Amino acid sequence: MVNQEFWQSKRVLVTGGHGFLGSHLVDRLSQTGCEIITPKHSEYDLTKEDEVKRLFTDNSSIDIMIHMAVDGGGIGYLKERPGSSFYNNAMMALLLQEQSRLNNVLKFVGVGSVCAYPKFTPVPFREKDLWNGYPEETNAPYGLAKKMMMVQSQGYKDQYGFNAIHLMPVNLYGPRDDFDLKSSHVIPALIRKMLAAKKDGLPYVEVWGTGKASREFLYVEDCADAIILAAEKYNGREPVNLGSGLEMSMKDIITKIKTLTGFNGEIRWDTNKPDGQPRRGLDVSKAEKDFGFRATTGLDEGLKKTIDWYLSANDN
Repeated sequence: MVNQEFWQSKRVLVTGGHGFLGSHLVDRLSQTGCEIITPKHSEYDLTKEDEVKRLFTDNSSIDIMIHMAVDGGGIGYLKERPGSSFYNNAMMALLLQEQSRLNNVLKFVGVGSVCAYPKFTPVPFREKDLWNGYPEETNAPYGLAKKMMMVQSQGYKDQYGFNAIHLMPVNLYGPRDDFDLKSSHVIPALIRKMLAAKKDGLPYVEVWGTGKASREFLYVEDCADAIILAAEKYNGREPVNLGSGLEMSMKDIITKIKTLTGFNGEIRWDTNKPDGQPRRGLDVSKAEKDFGFRATTGLDEGLKKTIDWYLSANDN
């Protein structure tokens, strides 16, 4: 339950507020009575110090900064852009957090990524396991850049008393996701492929990997709710997982998408392509204990909403 009194009269700056997760967060925040500022990439390049300084000059007296702007995508996108994704994500976090501190922002909410976890983290991933190994190779530059944002938050809290928190969402999905096959994550890519194959009468859809890897997914509106609750109630030093607590094999997830899209053809596995991290499932008990978040949208319900939105948006 959102605390309206907490948000009223606050000025909240949301980076990435026009993106997938950000747009849902802004929708939720717009119901709280706070003033929301959502800078666009075309207005400010957040990887450049002068531009970030100008952002704060143009928008003074920020109470809460929620940083969600990201240079990222699926395995294919990150594999092709390891250098730029590391640099851009690291620079945005460094500059925004430093300027937030210098401009007396009351709270910095950093939204990181489950990609920061080591490749072979025991399931369920617990926050204390974050430093027990190196991330999966295709995700490592992106995941480590996000991890450095957490290190910066902890250092600033320890040295300056700056109120910064770090959240780590698992893989997200839902309406308004990126369905571009060059940059999309697995769920929107599969939805688009299967609906196109069904429409065109194609006999099969090709899928990366073996299907043996497991994943956990969180519906985007649930994640937006979690961020709002954490901004209200959590002021701890340690990072916090945001997830649904449900781990499934990619084969089972793909079977669900196939059923819900009505695609009756064959699934062909391209085993020359990477699976990514072997297993991914979170311990979500800290989020429930520390700020009362628990996911409420089941995978079948969330997938159906996502498919319906895509069909509506593309008039298929």
